[in-house]
Amino acid sequence: MMKYTVRNYHKNDYEIWNAFVAQAKNATFLFHRDFMEYHQDRFEDFSLLVFEDNKLKAVLPANKANDSVYSHQGLTYGGLVYQKQTKVASVMEVFQAVLLFLNEIKIQKLYLKAFPSIYHLEPAEEILYSLFLTDAKLVRRDTLSVIDLSQKSNLSKIRKRGIQKAVSKQLIIKEENDFESFWNEILIPNLDQKHNAKPVHSIEEMNYLKTRFPKNIHQFNVYLEDKIVAGTTIFETETVAHGQYISKNQNQENLGSLDYLFHYLIHERFKSKRFFDFGISNENQGRNLNEGLSYWKESFGAGTIIHDFYEVETLNHNKLNGVLV
Repeated sequence: MMKYTVRNYHKNDYEIWNAFVAQAKNATFLFHRDFMEYHQDRFEDFSLLVFEDNKLKAVLPANKANDSVYSHQGLTYGGLVYQKQTKVASVMEVFQAVLLFLNEIKIQKLYLKAFPSIYHLEPAEEILYSLFLTDAKLVRRDTLSVIDLSQKSNLSKIRKRGIQKAVSKQLIIKEENDFESFWNEILIPNLDQKHNAKPVHSIEEMNYLKTRFPKNIHQFNVYLEDKIVAGTTIFETETVAHGQYISKNQNQENLGSLDYLFHYLIHERFKSKRFFDFGISNENQGRNLNEGLSYWKESFGAGTIIHDFYEVETLNHNKLNGVLV
């Protein structure tokens, strides 16, 4: 008889979910229900809670689309979330219980996005072993450009020249409490012009998230004579400062604005973090690499961390039988 029980998240679980996430070894503020639910109109929430004798042992931020369940598609990363003391054998049993639960309600596939190792509070890749045992298929692989801030990073000559130019132009960096000028004057026009796209977050959503997570979400703008010329939105976790949005005025001459901004963020504002994450430079579900964008990040001294996405058949829950010896 399986010792774990699985059920769907209900709004009455708000407190226990958030308390569990706050103590997990592989979770960030993105898994708080207030962050997950700001875009609840776009996704059919199908988050799961796993219990052992009425004690919460794991959660899975997720949504449902057609006959499949996904690591929540509104979040950058995801996966099974568990406590610091959880052992690899327990993760296997919990994951088996999740797959069995989904299989019994006719969900054929679970799409699980990994939780990049740089965001771990402690080593937490137990789920990757369970995915291997259940013959999970790797369906996407992104490259994160990451700087280990505990090590000395090598800044390229071209970035140094950009910084010098910004200093000579007397550019000013400011941390702001609102997102209007960056969104309206820089980000939205650039995304529309270059990709015929819009930011994932609206200004209203970002302002709401900022009020809920003021210590985690930051906006930095660069100004030339009081005119905004560049900016970035940073998502800060316990171990990582991540550039969620990065953009500059494409109509200005090369002012070195982003070189100047990120040198400041990396070497001053977030120097106490373990990692600085520029994010991905991939397109087409990881099948293409924007070489120029990747090079720009690497020229700050960034190396590559892999972010994987898996597809697993829920009927493969039985492949976890008889593994423990």
